[in-house]
Amino acid sequence: MRALTRIATPENEEELLHFALDGTAAHVERLVRAYRSVERKTKLEETEVRHATRYCHTFIDDDGMVMIKARLEPEAGAAVRLALEAAMEVLFERSDGDAAAEDPIEHRRADALTLVAEAALNGGLDNGTRGDRYQVVVHVDEAALEVGEQEGASAMADGQYVAAETARRIACDAGKVVMTHARDGSITDVGRKTRTIPPAIRRALDHRDEGCRFPGCGLKFCDAHHIEHWADGGETKLDNLVLLCRRHHRALHEGRFKVKRLPYRELRFFTPKGRQIDDAPTAPAVSNDVLSVLIERLLEDGIQIEPIDNLPTWDGRPIELNVAVQSLLSHGTREPAIDGSAETPGL
Repeated sequence: MRALTRIATPENEEELLHFALDGTAAHVERLVRAYRSVERKTKLEETEVRHATRYCHTFIDDDGMVMIKARLEPEAGAAVRLALEAAMEVLFERSDGDAAAEDPIEHRRADALTLVAEAALNGGLDNGTRGDRYQVVVHVDEAALEVGEQEGASAMADGQYVAAETARRIACDAGKVVMTHARDGSITDVGRKTRTIPPAIRRALDHRDEGCRFPGCGLKFCDAHHIEHWADGGETKLDNLVLLCRRHHRALHEGRFKVKRLPYRELRFFTPKGRQIDDAPTAPAVSNDVLSVLIERLLEDGIQIEPIDNLPTWDGRPIELNVAVQSLLSHGTREPAIDGSAETPGL
């Protein structure tokens, strides 16, 4: 029964009961482990689909009003909604409260969105301490953070599930409160809130890395990533940390990319298939007269550009897009790129 309760739902409990009655406890344990393994993989795949279908469209309506339509991942959407709530409270405090309360909620939310945008351009809403009241909270079982574990769950405060690997990414650099529950679900102990990465270490990390360390990136707005996750016993110290932008941090967790630290603080990044990603090459030095240098190099290779060489051979007929795409796909399988697109060999 203990094993069955880990995966039982109203929809599958009858079938699980038949299995339990006809099999041994060991059979049930194997079934549960296999089911949880598939479920975890499925949730990760669903998370990938969510990530690939996110968008934010802005366009101008006929009357000049700006229209915004967005589809966001649960944790990103929660952050946006909480940011709007924080901005609405700031506007309420700055205005006549009674008058502000009479405005329709959609009007106040529109004003709050404008304030959030202005705050992003100016560096923040204010210098107050209301940040702790507007947090994106993810409840994560300890087992869900451990590599290879099939137990445990992770979900947003409103019940939206979060893939285990997404929870591990968020936990890399976040505030942490440890709660202990009794068997009946009641809370028996709540620890103090701590930062996964202390402020002093974070300042030292920012000074050392100066931006995302993924080859060819260098963006300044970054998360701190544990090379060996703290849930797996990794230490929170500089030698086990690296700055990564949100895109590349996600690549190392949900995207299954890898990073390895070598002696002398060197880093090596690898694709999910184990291919090493080389650092971006340095552009060769050229003289100020770039065009002359280019012409000289082309002539050395026996290439002479004529005035008609920039004319296309297109005869004006519509492009056969389906045929072109199928032709590209026929060149072989494609390896997933970091942004979820694909790269075709030979292009």
